[in-house]
Amino acid sequence: MDIEQIKNALNDADPQQRMKGIRELRNYEADVATPLLINHVNDQEFLVRSFVAMGLGRKQSDAAFEALLSMIKQDQDPNVRSEAANSLSYYGEVAVPYLRAMYESDEHWLVRRSIIAAIVDLKSPQELLEICEIGLSGEDEPVMESCLSALGLLGKSEQETAALKLLLAFADDQSWRIRLQVAKSLSRYDDPDAIATLSKLKTDPDHRVVGAVLESMI
Repeated sequence: MDIEQIKNALNDADPQQRMKGIRELRNYEADVATPLLINHVNDQEFLVRSFVAMGLGRKQSDAAFEALLSMIKQDQDPNVRSEAANSLSYYGEVAVPYLRAMYESDEHWLVRRSIIAAIVDLKSPQELLEICEIGLSGEDEPVMESCLSALGLLGKSEQETAALKLLLAFADDQSWRIRLQVAKSLSRYDDPDAIATLSKLKTDPDHRVVGAVLESMI
């Protein structure tokens, strides 16, 4: 599609046409695509706004970055905020403090899990530890699972001692899913406390937890 066709699609009443127009902008440079994407950050359809967020991550510019910051703070749909968080991560290290702040202010599980994944990709271990501490202080099990899984990546880092302490605190959790993630993450640690706890989890009442421990020993 040429740029005039794309503009017509973006102004169409049919959201499918607007999404098609946004997809076609991938073939244009940021100076052309970004203003058109920004025009739709408040589109009435959340799927269109999600496509906009994706586009702003790929067509990088200062204006696109600012638009994504606006979306993570103001959009009412967690799917859009999650997509905006993911797109912010494409900007590299500069995005870390914004993602860290967003994690603390936005408690939706989908958004938080996206930020955890983004911080992992950005290799920011201190921020990863901090957001996992926050996530594990709540009661949202999907977020807790993601946090415990991410803590497995902090073995042999400067954050190892603090991360291990968090993992050990959940070794006796009532949820088998939580204990499963603890077992998987502890397998990455050489600390005697980690080894002792894994040995204890070999006799866990849930076979899935036991299986995770045995698999880690192969």
